[in-house]
Amino acid sequence: MFKVRVILDTQEDVIRTIKVSEKYNLEQLHEFIAKCFGFSGLEMASFYRTDDEWNQGEEIPLFDMSDSNTGITMKNYELDSILTTAGSKLIYIYDFMNMWAFYVELVEIDTDAEASAPQVILSVGEPPQKAPDKQFVSDEEDNLGGDHVDDEFEDFDDYNDFYSDEYNL
Repeated sequence: MFKVRVILDTQEDVIRTIKVSEKYNLEQLHEFIAKCFGFSGLEMASFYRTDDEWNQGEEIPLFDMSDSNTGITMKNYELDSILTTAGSKLIYIYDFMNMWAFYVELVEIDTDAEASAPQVILSVGEPPQKAPDKQFVSDEEDNLGGDHVDDEFEDFDDYNDFYSDEYNL
């Protein structure tokens, strides 16, 4: 059994620590997390691999998004293939229209416990009625205003240098 801590990214602490079988796939984990936080589980969602600093990596979507129907999905990954050691992490995004963001971390692996129904073993706080606003800000300072000149284009004296008569519409 895996003990997994799931933290909703909000101002107030909203945390669920759950026990689930290590043989659960990510789709089953998605359904259980949604239920634990009072969501229907019917919205689009994705897990993202992450490093120890919570930097977002490869997406593992709920449904196959590839044109060839050969893409990865949550159903293809059992927990023990993704969360391999205590401290392993994932980012979980639920409902892309509202962007509920969660931090998922494997807290403990109990190899002696027998598989059982998933359960919430700790519940702290309640989710807000509305998803928090997300601000997507670059790590670098915004240099687009003022006297900023992009080094790549500093040799061009005039924007019109990009065009010739043959392209005028």
